[in-house]
Amino acid sequence: MEVEIKLRLPDAAAHRGLSTYLLPRLRRTHAQRNLFFDSAARTLAAATAALRVRLYGTDDSAPTRAVLALKRRPRLVAGVSRVEEIEEPLDPALALACADDPARLGGVDSPIVRLVADEYGVGGDAAPFVCLGGFRNTRAVYELEEEDGEGKGLVLELDETRFDFGTSYELECETAEPDRVKEVLERLLTVAGVPYEYSRSNKFGCFMAGKLLP
Repeated sequence: MEVEIKLRLPDAAAHRGLSTYLLPRLRRTHAQRNLFFDSAARTLAAATAALRVRLYGTDDSAPTRAVLALKRRPRLVAGVSRVEEIEEPLDPALALACADDPARLGGVDSPIVRLVADEYGVGGDAAPFVCLGGFRNTRAVYELEEEDGEGKGLVLELDETRFDFGTSYELECETAEPDRVKEVLERLLTVAGVPYEYSRSNKFGCFMAGKLLP
């Protein structure tokens, strides 16, 4: 079970303000391309599941790494997200091949692919994978320090997510102590003077809806 705090920022100005405030704590930045796979009948989506291939790097033709993930049964309440998640590395060249020929993903030797076939009947000849499309994300990763008090050691992820229909901005933090960490992040944003609200939808939900959701 992945547990994260998700706080939505209203616009690019808020994103810039928080980026500037957190700059001394910046550890790395990732360029991500996210692609989603399902059957033509959207079997996984109907079961509140999402199968994602994430490619890393700025060159679409030569990603530095790729990760296959299955997320299921998401719940997002008062800015706290809980979702069943399984991840495994995927060869970047194979990930590109599956993006070009989605049905090929069904033949990949993968525990996740086998689970999807066994539990949902997706990925075989009767219901081959199709690519639903996806979105791009720039993720800045920060680590809070001594002067951040109770937040010391927390790893924050600040996302700028670009859909075909708009851009969203979100601060995330994975944690086993969601109530405490949410308070820490709310204090941080208040001190930084950055407006926010609790996220009420995830990125995949926005993608499937075809519009930005709160």
